[in-house]
Amino acid sequence: MDIVSTLGRERGNENLLFGQALKVVNVGLDSFRQSLVDQGVGVVGVNWQPPLSGYIPLNETADGLSIDAINGRAVGKLKASRPMLVGLAVARDIVPKFSGKMLLHAGAPVGWRSMCGPMKGAIVGAILYERWAITEADALQLAASGDVRFEPCHHHDAVGPMAGVVSPSMPVFIVKNEPFGNLAFASVNEGLGKVLRYGAYSAEVIERLRWIEKILYGALARTIEKLGPIDLRTIISQALHMGDEVHNRNRAATSLFIRSVAPALIEHCAKSEAISVLKFLDSNDHFFLNLSMAACKATLASIENTPGCTLVTAMARNGVEFGIRVAAFGERWFTAPAPRVNGLWFPGFSESDANPDLGDSAITETLGLGGASMAAAPAIVRFIGGDVALSTQLTKEMAAISVSEHEAITIPSLDFRGSPLGIDLRKVMETAILPVINTGVAHREPGIGMIGAGIVRAPKECFESAFAYGASMFRAGT
Repeated sequence: MDIVSTLGRERGNENLLFGQALKVVNVGLDSFRQSLVDQGVGVVGVNWQPPLSGYIPLNETADGLSIDAINGRAVGKLKASRPMLVGLAVARDIVPKFSGKMLLHAGAPVGWRSMCGPMKGAIVGAILYERWAITEADALQLAASGDVRFEPCHHHDAVGPMAGVVSPSMPVFIVKNEPFGNLAFASVNEGLGKVLRYGAYSAEVIERLRWIEKILYGALARTIEKLGPIDLRTIISQALHMGDEVHNRNRAATSLFIRSVAPALIEHCAKSEAISVLKFLDSNDHFFLNLSMAACKATLASIENTPGCTLVTAMARNGVEFGIRVAAFGERWFTAPAPRVNGLWFPGFSESDANPDLGDSAITETLGLGGASMAAAPAIVRFIGGDVALSTQLTKEMAAISVSEHEAITIPSLDFRGSPLGIDLRKVMETAILPVINTGVAHREPGIGMIGAGIVRAPKECFESAFAYGASMFRAGT
């Protein structure tokens, strides 16, 4: 910078070098670009960084098929998907392979001894809710005994926020991907505060779960049966035009859902039931979160086990590990230690209190919503930190690692560009842009609950190991 300034001053103009105007392209660190801007030099910034370790260009499968063509057909299925809420049912009656003393949890497989505090708390709460034990001590003993099976929600076509615990008696939403027929399931969102998904298991938590089972479940099940399937993609599309990104901001989507069900709820349910359910929905801005997660799961499941497809089908966290799945590799997980969230903390809490990243809710980012569509939800930056410019930048970064845009889900502030669609493992490796997730933060100890929110990046090791695993299946081509 000093050499440029000195040579420029010798000619009477600090923006001249060798007798002509400077034309500067800054590659890499933005601090270098800003230094030039501060000196009045016109500069174009290029956000480039070296590829991730092990990257080589891959164009074809080992059989000579075009990966781009395969990914293009897969994205076509994602665009054609129409996730519809078709009803509710008790988990043990509808979720595949759900039997006996089994509890589902968020993220990749994890055993009791390795679980984080919030997940252990949610497990204890689920055991008490199921009445498999009466006291906390008995529940802890049962959880550690080996008599309860713990399996990921994703292994059962389900998703759950934060700890993600689903037990046999819990009601779950049933979401059907109409063109392709596959189903996805999610528990009912309990609201904020001391709730099971953050590891709380006090009497009020269990009482709320039982109210959901005895009152809300029956009322909503009857309502949807009378009303007919609810188009979740349409609600998501409208919500993005109203300031949501349907991960950490669901106020508009929840309001649209209430508007969809309220008339039929009042018509087909007892007055007392309808009033209590509507009051609960109105008090819970996060109610739609579980529905958006199930909608994303049903959509992405349509391309699972697609040979040669390098699109990411799941990102999930169990509070200990962060895991991804890739379409071509089916149910195989590629994991790395769960990262810490760069967040804003509620009064009285700090980063030292926070559990590492947790939950299945990154399924929204996997489909290009949540953090990937933050440009549609500028209000979210007050909740997670940053500014409006950052929300736009992050959406553009996610677009850079995606193969397409969703024409039916658009972002007004970007001239109605579609939300990023189809995270490509190859693009992540080539650009070293890691998927961004906006997320709530749980206290590392059970029972305390949410202590903040922020932004986190998927660990690069997940993508490097997935790429290395698939290298033998692909080739550079011509």
